[in-house]
Amino acid sequence: MLRPDKKYSVYDLRQLKGRRCLTHVHVKSPEEAAAAEEAGIDLLSCPFDSPAAQVRLPLLVAAAPKSFISGSTPHGLATPEEAIRVGFKALELGASSVYCSASPHLIEAMAREGIPVVGHVGMVPRHATWTNIRAIGKTAAEASQLYGQLKRLENAGAYAAEIELVPHQLAAYLCKKTSLFLMSLGSGSGCDSQFLFSDDILGDYDERIPRHAKAYRNFRQEYQRLQKERIAAFKEYAEDVKTGRFPERENLISMDDAVFKAAVKAIDKS
Repeated sequence: MLRPDKKYSVYDLRQLKGRRCLTHVHVKSPEEAAAAEEAGIDLLSCPFDSPAAQVRLPLLVAAAPKSFISGSTPHGLATPEEAIRVGFKALELGASSVYCSASPHLIEAMAREGIPVVGHVGMVPRHATWTNIRAIGKTAAEASQLYGQLKRLENAGAYAAEIELVPHQLAAYLCKKTSLFLMSLGSGSGCDSQFLFSDDILGDYDERIPRHAKAYRNFRQEYQRLQKERIAAFKEYAEDVKTGRFPERENLISMDDAVFKAAVKAIDKS
């Protein structure tokens, strides 16, 4: 059920199509969700593809109560019935819509039940064995295939699609040729939202940042610094215990000497 304090609904996103490019961040923790909402990020997405992620979703929703949040469904949904169950579960836990990289067959099953679904075209990481990890649509044949995929998602009832690693000219053109709300990941600024993962924005990994992304901080370096500080603090604590410097007098709980003597006398008699 749509909460009245949500910033956007699917209806709102459809009305905004073609009017401006919204900001969109994939978050993985309540802290990131809260920060994104406070920063004014328009759309959020998060994992919903494991038991741990399903437990985390309500925490993300609580941390960013006004945000439109899409949950990413598991890879390998086997039947329309399973897809419907997973979709409704995500909505029950507070998601505003669900992301699904499965076939239009499964997306159609969810859409028929009124579940708002985001499809995926271009370079789809879960299906990258068929394409390799590369830009998709740099030939006329691939561009035509992309358009066909968008039309199949439209016909299946999806309201939006992530378009990943597609040449920016083609992505902008396709955005005007589809009723889908197109979410650009590495496909330029001519779509309806600009999508990045929090890991990229925060610099939260050791690998080289992808060409299509931009790091605005270096959290990995900060985490490494904090880990060194943890180790140093634990070593200092251990040394203080060994040498008798901890606990000190201010760390101790004391009792009145007379009460202590009385307690010792009572215990000795028992």
